[in-house]
Amino acid sequence: MKRTLWLWCELLCLYVAVPFLMFERVLPNWPIPFLLLAAIGALLVLRSDKSFTPQVLVRHAGMGRGFRKVLLLDVPLLLLLGFAVRLFAPQMLFSLVREMPRLWLLVMILYPVFSVYLQELLYRAYFFHRFKPIFGSGHAMIAASALLFGYVHIIFGNWIAISLTAFGGFLFGMTYRRSGSLLLACLEHALFGDFIFTIGIGQFFYHLARH
Repeated sequence: MKRTLWLWCELLCLYVAVPFLMFERVLPNWPIPFLLLAAIGALLVLRSDKSFTPQVLVRHAGMGRGFRKVLLLDVPLLLLLGFAVRLFAPQMLFSLVREMPRLWLLVMILYPVFSVYLQELLYRAYFFHRFKPIFGSGHAMIAASALLFGYVHIIFGNWIAISLTAFGGFLFGMTYRRSGSLLLACLEHALFGDFIFTIGIGQFFYHLARH
């Protein structure tokens, strides 16, 4: 009982209170530094937990076959998203590529390296292991992780960031649960993130997007 209560307190503080305080500017709206600190803390907790399998963090066996499955599901979804941008906001389509190609290239390289792995460590590897006593290991766990992953994006101050990341979090959670590979979930996350910046709606995910 005490452990469950402590886990709920941890979850509410880390995954609910901190994003809210950043949104309200009580805490500085610095996503990457906070994400880095939280990911380091999560990693230290996981490494000290004898019930956690560290291989999950670097497992690459079956990545090729797993990524083919990811592509079969995700490519149609990404194309549909691109079509929606073309239909409803044509001025945004490929705007970053056209207007700031060097920045676009930098994002393509740095986003997967300095953001994706940290997010997946915190919202998939850590969350799925740490809060299993609360949510189990089935669909409730995937849903909780996805909803909180969407919620943290309130710091950007727009519903597009929240809804897209909640949906993405559901997909990444499904991939992580099915494969047991954090790297595969990262690869899928990077695919979505880089595609979003490429088609021009990455502006909804800038940390200064909320004015």
